[in-house]
Order: sequence, then C-alpha cells, then structure tokens
Amino acid sequence: NPGMWGLAPMLRAIGGNEPFVPFLIGSCVVLYVASILVSLGADGGVFGGGSLFSFLGPSQRALTMFGQAGGVPVLVQGRWWTLLSASFLHAGLLHILFNMMALRQLGPAVADMYGQARMIIIYVLAGVCGFALSSLGWYLPSLPILHPSYFTVGASASISGLIGAILYYGRRSGSRMAFEYAKSTGLMLAVYGFFLPGIDNFAHLGGFIGGYVVGRLLDPLKPERGDHMTIALALLGLSFAAVAASIVTVVF
Repeated sequence: NPGMWGLAPMLRAIGGNEPFVPFLIGSCVVLYVASILVSLGADGGVFGGGSLFSFLGPSQRALTMFGQAGGVPVLVQGRWWTLLSASFLHAGLLHILFNMMALRQLGPAVADMYGQARMIIIYVLAGVCGFALSSLGWYLPSLPILHPSYFTVGASASISGLIGAILYYGRRSGSRMAFEYAKSTGLMLAVYGFFLPGIDNFAHLGGFIGGYVVGRLLDPLKPERGDHMTIALALLGLSFAAVAASIVTVVF
C-alpha cells in the first residue's frame, strides 16, 4: 500500500524529526556502560585483554550476555541473532570512542544522501553482512589481514557499510567528491586493519559490501518512502530484541 494505510505522513515525520544518529550513539553507549557494570558485578571487574581497543573493556561473559557475534556464538552455539546485536556492543573505551566519532561523521552524510530511514536500514543490514562474513570466515581461506573471529563486536562493520553506501551514491549520482571520499576512507580503514592488531577485517569487508549492495537496492536518487521508515523501525526493534534474547538465554 503506497500510502501505508494513511500512516505514511506520520512515519515520514518521525524520520524527519527523530535524531537517528544520536539515538544509535546513545544506544551503543548505554549498552557499553551496562556491559561494564555486569563485568564489575559478576566477573570481579575484569577489564581488557591486552590489546589497545580492549582497554577498559567488558568481560567475555558480559559481551556474550548482551550478544557478541563470531564463529563460536553463531556457528557453534547457534546464537544467530547476535548478527543483529553485535553492532551495538564494544570491547573497550577506545573502541567505542573511535567508532562513535566515525558514526557521528558518516551517519548524517548518508542520511542526507539516502534519507534517515534508509540510513538506518543500511546501518543494520551492513552490520549483519559484516558479522555473517566474519563468522563464516572459518570456512574461507585465511589471509594475512583476513582471518576468522571466534568472538567479535563493534559498530565498525555497520560504519563500513555507510562507506560502501557513499561509494555507491558517488557512482549513481556522478558525484566525484562522494566517490573519492568513500574510496579514500575505505582504503584508510584497510590500512588500519593491516597494521592494528585485533581488527576484524572480515567484518569490515562484509559490512562494506553489504552497505554498497543495500545502497544500490535502495537507490539514493529515488525519494524515501513511508515504508522505509517502517522497515527501519522494525530493524531497530529486531536489533534490541536480539540483545534481549541474548540476555535471556545467558541469565536463564
């Protein structure tokens, strides 16, 4: 139904007024703080695993409770819903800080190109694609910078998807600036992944490809529709339902 049974104006109004980027950032911060509190209460305050991005990070139990992805949770434990929840979790203070800075920069740009609802769709589905590739990396040949992850979290897979969406926008619209920006940012992300330990490059690659493909399917040169907002809200709801499912399955 093109008019969404009369709900389209309301849904468009939500998309125009709701600050989705601050909402995403706030959700990640709330879950990071919650995972830290769980680590303090249940695990004796175990922080960090020796890497730069795990400084002041929650314990593995806390990350499992809130829905970390990777080969073990997805393939061994069958917790497939963690493909949705892992984008909202972070392994340390610097990890979340860098990711939220990138999201604050890229999110509004993609919202301007595609619309706020379609930005959310790209963000969530790119994260699913990234963590799916990271988990399935067990069945793929291991390369120097591409290796499977037993456990993985972070918004960087979704952020890579935003870069992929900007790249497609540059090609579709003929914007040389957008195309070159996405290409240089993607290259910089690949360089970071090569030199910094603990980077999930499979997730970045899967997220980038997912963002490019979803961006192409959504076509930024066509106007955003009311049903895009419905899909965006549904995906956010499923993501937080995935967090809830992880908590329930661990606690009970």
